[in-house]
Amino acid sequence: MSRIRRALAGGLALAATAGVCAAVAGASESAEAERVRQPVVIGHRGASGLRPEHTLGAYRVAISQGADYIEPDIVATKDRRLVARHDNWLADSTDVEKRAEFADRKKTKTVDGTSRTDWFTEDFTLAELRTLRTEERIPAVRPNNAVFDGLEPIPTLEEVLDLARRHGVGVYPETKHPSYFDDLGLSMEEPLVATLGRYGFDGRGDKVFIQSFETANLRDLRKMTTVRLVQLINGSGAPYDFVESGDERTYADLVKPEGLKWIASYAQGVGPSTSWIVPVDASGRLGAPTTLVRDAHRRGLTVHTWTVRNENEFLPADFRQGNTAAPDHRRATGDVGGWLARLYSLGVDGVFCDDPSAGVAARTEIFGS
Repeated sequence: MSRIRRALAGGLALAATAGVCAAVAGASESAEAERVRQPVVIGHRGASGLRPEHTLGAYRVAISQGADYIEPDIVATKDRRLVARHDNWLADSTDVEKRAEFADRKKTKTVDGTSRTDWFTEDFTLAELRTLRTEERIPAVRPNNAVFDGLEPIPTLEEVLDLARRHGVGVYPETKHPSYFDDLGLSMEEPLVATLGRYGFDGRGDKVFIQSFETANLRDLRKMTTVRLVQLINGSGAPYDFVESGDERTYADLVKPEGLKWIASYAQGVGPSTSWIVPVDASGRLGAPTTLVRDAHRRGLTVHTWTVRNENEFLPADFRQGNTAAPDHRRATGDVGGWLARLYSLGVDGVFCDDPSAGVAARTEIFGS
C-alpha cells in the first residue's frame, strides 16, 4: 500500500460515514451530489505555481493538468469591464511601474481599510490595461515563473470563460473587494452574472461557482442567479462588509454551527482556509482536526478548502522536506501529496491547488481514475 493510501485508510471511512449522516440529515441535493463525486481540483489562479497567476498561460496549464475548475479573481476597470487579477492594485503582478506613460496614475488609496500606494485597475480603461504585461507576483519563491514575465496581457473575464468552455472545464470566479467597487459605482455582480450567462454558465447544474470573502454581495447574487455560491472563510479577521456595517461577527463566528446555518440560507458551500480544518501551532505543525467539514455537511454545504501549494514555505511543517539549512529550502518542494491525502481523508469536497497536477495525482491514487 502506498504512502498516500496508508494515510487515507482510516480517514476515508470516517469521511464516508460523515457523508452518509449528512445526507440522512437532509443535505441539499446539489451538496449531496457534490460529495458523492470525487473531490474537485480547482486551479488556483490557474496553475499559479508554474506560470504567473491569472494569465491565460496559467489557466491553460491548469486545464492540461486535469483541473476540474479554473479560478479567475475578478476586478473592474474604469469602464466597468471585468478582468482577472488577484487585487485591483497592479505593481506586484504587472510591468506598470516601468511604464512612463502611466506614472501619473500612481495614487494612495484605502482598500478594505488598508492604505496602499500603487496603480489601480479602476483608474484604467480596459484598452489601457491591456497594454500592460503580466509578471510573477512572488519571484523570490517562484523564480522559474519569472521567465514568463512580459509575455502576456491581463486576461478579460470573457477570455477565461471562452477558454473554459472550449476545454469543457468549470469556472470559479471570485469577486474581489466588492464593497470597495460598489462605493466607486463599479458594482461587479451584474456584469459578472450577465457575462457568465453569455457563455452558458448560468444554472445550478452548470460547472460554475461564484465565491467571495464578503457576504453582502453573495446575498445580492442569490437574488440574481441560480448558480452555486461559496462563502470564503479567511484564516482570521472578518468580512469587510461586516466591518463596514458594524456587524461584530468574525470569520470565527461563521465557522460555528449557527454561522454555517446562516451561510446555508444564501450559499451552497464554504471555502475555508485549511487552518480552519486542521489548525497549525506556532511552529507550523498540525493539530487535531476540527469538526468544520462535518458541521458544514450537516448544513448541506460543500467544503472547498484553500490553498495547497508545493513549496515548503506554504506547507505545514509536518510535510516540509529537505535540508532546512539550505538557502533555497523555502522554495523546495515538500510532501504535497501527503498534505492533500490528509485533507482528502477529512472529507473535503474540493481543494484549490497552485499545481493542480498534485491534486489530481493524489486523488487518482486514492480514489482511482
